[in-house]
This record gives sequence, C-alpha cells and structure tokens, in this order.
Amino acid sequence: MATEATPLDIAQRAVPTVAPEQRETTVATDAAELFISEKRLGERIKHLRLKKSMGLVELGRHTGLSASFLSQLETGRVVPTLRNLARIALVFSKDLSYFFEPEPKTLFRVQRGKDRIRLPQSGTDDPSYYFESLGYLVPDRQLDPYFAEFLPNMPGRRAHQHAGCEFLYVLEGELDIVHGEGKHRLETGDAVYFDANTPHSYSNPRDVPAKALIVTLQASAVAAMTQGKQKATLAAVPGLRPRMPEGTGTQTPQ
Repeated sequence: MATEATPLDIAQRAVPTVAPEQRETTVATDAAELFISEKRLGERIKHLRLKKSMGLVELGRHTGLSASFLSQLETGRVVPTLRNLARIALVFSKDLSYFFEPEPKTLFRVQRGKDRIRLPQSGTDDPSYYFESLGYLVPDRQLDPYFAEFLPNMPGRRAHQHAGCEFLYVLEGELDIVHGEGKHRLETGDAVYFDANTPHSYSNPRDVPAKALIVTLQASAVAAMTQGKQKATLAAVPGLRPRMPEGTGTQTPQ
C-alpha cells in the first residue's frame, strides 16, 4: 500500500542532485565573480579614460575594442579577458597589475584641538615661543603646519635655516621677522612667504602675545620639485645632467 508523500519528501525531490565536483565549480565561480567585483575593473578603466579626457570611441581606436563593448565593460556588464585588459593598460602606460592592486585611499585626517601638544621652541632653555603641530597625524606629509604663540617682549633668538620655503600668517599681535640682512614688521592679518634656506628669526616687540600660523615645506618635497624642474630643463636643453639636491627630513620651528 503506497504511503502519502510528506511535504519534506516533496521538497527533497524538487532539489536537483549536484555532484561534488559541480558544487566545487559553483563555489569557485562565485569566488571568482566576487574577486572581479571587488577589483572594480570597470570603474578603474573609466577613471583612466576620463583622466585623459578620452571618449569611448577614441579608446576603442587605440585598443581595437568597440565603444559598445567598452561601455559595457565600464558598467560591469561584461568582464574583460586578460588580453583586452592588457590592451587598455598599454594605452594608459599602466602595468597589468594596476587593475588588481589595492586602491589607494584618499588622504583625509582630522586633528582635534584638544589632542594637540604644546611644545617650546627647540634649542634653547629660554624659549621665545611655543608651537603646536597641526599635521603630526599625517604620514609622509609634504607640508608641516604649526600654530605658534610668541611670548611678549621677547627678543629674537639665534637665526636658523632649513631646506625649502616657509609661510607665516599673523593671527594676532605683531611680529618682527629677520630674514638675511633685512628686518620686517608684520601686523595682524599680514603674511609672508620666504626662502627658508636664508637664516631667519622671529621676535615679538609688544607686551601682549602674538599668534601665527606657520607652514614649512618638507625637504623631500623640495627635492622632488627640484628634480622635476631639472628633468624639464634636461628635456629642453640636450646635454644637461640633473643634480640631486641634498638634505631630507621634517622641518620644525627652531
């Protein structure tokens, strides 16, 4: 006598039997699709194309791929073969690995006022000012910004110098700045940008504190810019050989 099928029996019959090797293939395919999706190949290709102000048709002419295929590629509707990806990479002078390396994160650091550390002028037991770094949380920074408070009626200390340039903006009070052989009076709202390789010093001539924002350019950034200028000169004038500037490191007020 036949027994009546239960709902569980009916559900089990409805599920197709999948061989172990097929299940492994399914898992591998899903993992591959996830890997491709995470690399955002289409977005990277579109970023390179727009950065060069290049249209789909023009990119197609360079790669031999149709504009419609490239459009589908950028929107993720199709996946490129390594051969097609290599063609695109060559157009933008990129290595094939560019599309699979982790994407660099955009630099953005917030530093709260309560987290800053107040430090005295270095190199003296009787500092004429105190400063707070505004960028110490930023790794490999090219600029060093500081907030400085100059004590009242304090004469300038020994002059110092360092590679690069320096910018100073007076927030409150007045400051005297000696740069080389010249002496200059700055008032609230005044700013100065100068060559920091020239010996310079600061002093507050008034009986109230003076406050300023100071920005120094890292020596490594100066070296990079100098090298870039030298390469441009080398390209323009055959026979010239660039010289590498000396000196690296972080510049701090002294």
